[in-house]
Amino acid sequence: MIRHLLREARPKQWAKNVLVFAAPGAAGVLDNGSSATRALLMFVAFCAASSGTYFWNDLHDREADRQHPTKCTRPIASGALAMPVASAVGTVLLVGGIGGAFALGWKPGAVVAGYVTLTTAYSVWLKHVAVVDLVAVAGGFVLRAVAGAVVTDVRMSMWFVLCTSFGSLFIVTGKRYAELRDLGAEARTVRATLQHYTLGYLHTVLAVSVGATLVAYCIWAFETKEVSGSDWPFYELSIVPMATALLRYTLVLEQGHGAAPEEVFAADRTLQVLGLVWVVVFGLGVYVG
Repeated sequence: MIRHLLREARPKQWAKNVLVFAAPGAAGVLDNGSSATRALLMFVAFCAASSGTYFWNDLHDREADRQHPTKCTRPIASGALAMPVASAVGTVLLVGGIGGAFALGWKPGAVVAGYVTLTTAYSVWLKHVAVVDLVAVAGGFVLRAVAGAVVTDVRMSMWFVLCTSFGSLFIVTGKRYAELRDLGAEARTVRATLQHYTLGYLHTVLAVSVGATLVAYCIWAFETKEVSGSDWPFYELSIVPMATALLRYTLVLEQGHGAAPEEVFAADRTLQVLGLVWVVVFGLGVYVG
């Protein structure tokens, strides 16, 4: 049973919660013991809360998941995990995640509670509304970044928020694009909103979101350079690996991949190298420049 519970918690998805470290990392406060500890605890709280939402989402979607070519193997959909056990564990994770966040302050707690509310609304209603489903999932990513900022008392630049928002929309839309390409005529049977989308429409949203992400990031990088007063060009240089990674991921989507973004990042060595280069270059701007 432990194996099925761990699988249902989807630890691979915890990589999304790394966004908690984005704002404090960019602000250069992670070398402070207190800030680093609070950000880490916020990460743990988000992992617990997000896993709890996965349990309840799969309980709600178990019938639809049984029709999906891959989701049918999930512990709840396959029957490997009993519903009473899944509901109990899911509830404990949700309460633990929200409670842990509130222990860090009312603002972090409110963000996690807002995330759980948004995710629940998505599972019950929003995922059936075309376009709104994309924005709702992207909103979950943005709330992760907001959580990291409020728990470490870091001010978020408007351009940072826009970059995170459009970048999240890009990833979410790419997932839908890949699903529609992979499933074709069967898409509507596994995800209701896919019957409303066309590849052309999703391609347009991808183009808009990746362009907006790149523009917002460039302005944020130059703004951060000015605020820091640094003479080194590290922030500007970080645009190169960021732009290359966005273009690389766009190519991956065009090649028919991207239905599982976490698997793409785990398998694509080029994206991993670009990510590492970006971390090093931007880190030099924060801690050296």
